[in-house]
Amino acid sequence: MRILFLGPPGAGKGTQAGRLSKRIGVPHIATGNMLRETMIKETPLGREVRSCIESGKLVPDDRIIDVVCERLRGPDLAKGYILDGFPRTIKQAEALSDFENQSDMKTDRVIYFSLPEAELVKRISGRRSCPVCSRIYHLLYDPAPQKDVCVCGVQLIQRKDDSEETVVVRFSVYHRETAPVIQYYERLGLLAQVDATQTISDVFSSVCKAAGVV
Repeated sequence: MRILFLGPPGAGKGTQAGRLSKRIGVPHIATGNMLRETMIKETPLGREVRSCIESGKLVPDDRIIDVVCERLRGPDLAKGYILDGFPRTIKQAEALSDFENQSDMKTDRVIYFSLPEAELVKRISGRRSCPVCSRIYHLLYDPAPQKDVCVCGVQLIQRKDDSEETVVVRFSVYHRETAPVIQYYERLGLLAQVDATQTISDVFSSVCKAAGVV
């Protein structure tokens, strides 16, 4: 089973993809994680990716397409995958379709997580991250046991791409670039919409229903 998760940053795609991955037994592929791994390498591509992400802009299509398609060739994905955060533009969606046609694959379902901007800003700007173990907390929904300190003992930080100013830019970019992708998959009859303002458990129930998972 091959499923795409689409929606604005902060909609809970990663959380739900992790849960669905365990339920149906296919890997969760998070493009955000792949890009951050690229950033850490400090290659020219890594520096380009860092500049885009920290300013709230999308990584250029050609770059992210290469990264994702290379990952989808992995032997661990033979039985399927949950692709979280890709495609984000029409060019990416068309490139994915071309890749699937050449590789004898097909997307079974596209699940869109719907979330208002105000809730999005509250969710993302409240995130705090551990720069060492990468654990994520939230000031309101999942605070650290000791204020501003990870369980591993390291001082938490707010990533530049999680600041309120950057979140507003990211949401604007999302609407401009990604909203047409929703329409693209709707025309193909693959799209199912999920209300991401529900509780985590209720969202998961909606996701399973949309994916046809009992």
